Amino acid sequence: MKEASEALSWEELEKFSSEQEDLINGPNNSYSYIRLFNQEKSSIRVVLYRDKHAWCPYCQKVWLWLEWKRIPYEVRKVTMRCYGKKESWYLEKVPSGIFPAIELDKKLITESDQILLNLEKVFGPLGMPLEHPEIINLRKLERKLFRAWCIWLCSPPSFWEKQASRRAEQFKVIAQEVDDQLSKTNSPWLAPSRSNSMELFPGSADIVFIPYLERMNASLAYYKGVRIRKDFPNIDHWFKALEKLDAYRGTQGDFHTHSHDLPPQMGGCWIDENSNQNLLSNKINSGEGLGEDETTFKPLAENIHTGIALMRVLKHRDQIKAVNPLGSENFDQPLRAALSKMVLNETYLPTKGSALGLRYLRDRICVPRDMPLLSARKLRIALEATAIIDGTTEGPSIPIQNRFDQDPSCFLKSSN
Repeated sequence: MKEASEALSWEELEKFSSEQEDLINGPNNSYSYIRLFNQEKSSIRVVLYRDKHAWCPYCQKVWLWLEWKRIPYEVRKVTMRCYGKKESWYLEKVPSGIFPAIELDKKLITESDQILLNLEKVFGPLGMPLEHPEIINLRKLERKLFRAWCIWLCSPPSFWEKQASRRAEQFKVIAQEVDDQLSKTNSPWLAPSRSNSMELFPGSADIVFIPYLERMNASLAYYKGVRIRKDFPNIDHWFKALEKLDAYRGTQGDFHTHSHDLPPQMGGCWIDENSNQNLLSNKINSGEGLGEDETTFKPLAENIHTGIALMRVLKHRDQIKAVNPLGSENFDQPLRAALSKMVLNETYLPTKGSALGLRYLRDRICVPRDMPLLSARKLRIALEATAIIDGTTEGPSIPIQNRFDQDPSCFLKSSN
C-alpha cells in the first residue's frame, strides 16, 4: 500500500485525463450550451430551457427529440426548486417556473407535449406524428404505466399486505402490456423513425416512454428490489438498443442519481423491505451499481470512462474541495488518493478521518450532469475503495425533502 504522501500530484494526474470531445458538433452531452450538428450558427431557431442537473424527465423528452432530429438549438440551464433558487430572469419569462420551455422562432412554448407538437409542425415528426391514432394509444399506455408506478412507489407501506401486493401486481400487469407491445414490432422500437440513411431510430412513442421507464428501472430496483430488465425481456432489448446510441447516453442518468433525486420531486418514495431490495440498494449506495441492469454499453477502450471522470473532476476540483465537509485543504490529499486509485488501480492510503469527505463526494456525483454513467461508476468505486481504508464513517445523509446539498450556485464559475 502506498503511503499518504505518495498519492499522485495534480500535475501527475493530468497526464491520465481525457481530452474534451467537441461539445457543439460531437456526441450528445449535458455540458453544451449550443448544438449545431455541423450546421451554421445562423440556422438556430430553437432555444431549450432545461434544468441544470438534467433531472427533469420532461426536459429529457424534448432534448432527445431535438438530438434525433438533429435540429440546431441553444441551451439555457435553470435551477430546479428542489435543489436551489430558481433564477428571476426565468420566472419573468415563465412565471410558473415549469420545465421545459422552448423559444421557437422567438415564440415561447411550455409543456413538453405542446412543445413537441409545435416542433413537429415546423420540422416534421420523428417517425409517426404524436397525434397519429397509433401513437395516441401508446401515449395512453405510458400514462397508465406512469400512474401505476407512482401509486406503488409513492404510497406508504400498508398494514394490509394484500393492498401492497395489489400495487405491485398492477404495475407488473401494465409493464407486461408494454413488453408485449414491443414484441409486436420488427425493430427494438415501439414506433421507429428512419434516418436519412434509412437506419431505424426511436420514434415519437419511444421518446414518450424513455424518461420514466429509465426512472422506473432505477427506482424500483432501489426501493422495491425489482429488476425490470430481468422480468421483461422486450423492455430489456429496448434499453439495450437505446444504450448503443450516443444521443440517448448523453441524457442517461444512473441508478444512484435517480434513486436519490426522485423523493423530493415526487413527495417521497417508499421502501418495500425485502432481501433483494436490501442487496440492490446497498450496491447502488456503495457506488458499485447494478451492472447491466443500468447499462449494457461497453466502450471500445476500458480506460475511456476513467479518463473522462478524471477530466471532469480536474475541471471542477477547486469547487469540489470547497464544498466538501472536510474543507478544501483537508480534502485535497484524499481526493488525489482516490483519483490515483482510479487511474492506476493501486491502493493509496488517505489521510486519517477522510472517509466522511470521500463518501460525501461519492453520494453527490450526478449523472449525466457531471459525467457519463460508466465514468461515474469508476469514480464512485474508487472513492469507496479509498474511504474504506480509513473506516466506515458515512458522510452527511442525502436529504429527502429537498436536494439543497446539490445547489449549483458555487459551481457556476466553472460551469459545463
